[in-house]
Amino acid sequence: MEISGFKEGETRTLQGKIRHQFREFLAMFLYLWLLFALFSWHEAIVLAKHDIDYKPFGLAFINAFVLAKVMLVAEELRLGTRFRKTAPIFPVLHKSLLFAIIFICFNVAEEIIIGLFKGQTVAESIPRIGGGSPLGLVIASLIITLALIPFFAFREISRVMGKGVLEALFLKGHANDRATGTEKPVRQ
Repeated sequence: MEISGFKEGETRTLQGKIRHQFREFLAMFLYLWLLFALFSWHEAIVLAKHDIDYKPFGLAFINAFVLAKVMLVAEELRLGTRFRKTAPIFPVLHKSLLFAIIFICFNVAEEIIIGLFKGQTVAESIPRIGGGSPLGLVIASLIITLALIPFFAFREISRVMGKGVLEALFLKGHANDRATGTEKPVRQ
């Protein structure tokens, strides 16, 4: 039986893929939104010490949305899978650094586009990441890299352990208790 051009079974596969992609995107988006919101709050706190009002909290939402989509596309293109057959720490560090560089490049592109809309030249629009010095850029890259490590570590360990095992461990209790049948009652 065919449903709108798909053979039977293909719609479930397509729906499953869409659901999986949405869940992946949502996890990326929420992690990045939290991360960028914290960075924005930190910047607002630092600038408030100098009596500078700073409230670009909406940008954290937009940046998280766009960069989560970039991460999803990059994963579909299999970027960052170079060290997948090595110890999990290597793909985690590789992806964290790779995506930190991608995020910085997208930040630079975003600021240039915004500057061009405001009538500035490309040179005037380039952001001064980390204060504009090479050391500041390296430090900002390291901060983003370190902030991405927990996200990619969770995903890589989940991949190594098998689908759903790590999520079940975090959300449902101890795996050993379930495996041996000695599961402890949950307190309510």
